[in-house]
Amino acid sequence: MLKLILILLGMIVVAGALWVRIAPSDPARWHLDPRREARPATPNFHLLRMGDGDAPAPIYDMPPQRLAETFHDIATADGATLIAGRVSDGHMTYLTRSRLMGFPDYTTVLIEPAGDGSMLTGFARARFGHSDMGANRARLERWVAALTD
Repeated sequence: MLKLILILLGMIVVAGALWVRIAPSDPARWHLDPRREARPATPNFHLLRMGDGDAPAPIYDMPPQRLAETFHDIATADGATLIAGRVSDGHMTYLTRSRLMGFPDYTTVLIEPAGDGSMLTGFARARFGHSDMGANRARLERWVAALTD
């Protein structure tokens, strides 16, 4: 009986791991305006925007189109896939996956004019689970840091 229970538990774990990898991503659900989204109740996200205690939205001394193209190059070089939006609009949503289990994370950025430069607003969040062990924060901060290199 114990052997049967262990086999069933193993099958449930394998099915869950497989679901995480093959679950479809609905771009309409994840492609949003990071300036307007409510802060999630779980800690598996990172926001770059003005207000309510979030990390400040960075401002760059370059035109929005160039910033969007540069950001896109950095994100895709890091393994992200553009699933919604267009670089030409400066509003893009990317899918990334954790290395070991393949958990999907979504990062949406909005780039808009700010004086003579551009401002980047971003929202990185996990699809599954409660904690992402800081992965979304680290990824978005890494991409933003690469913009200044």
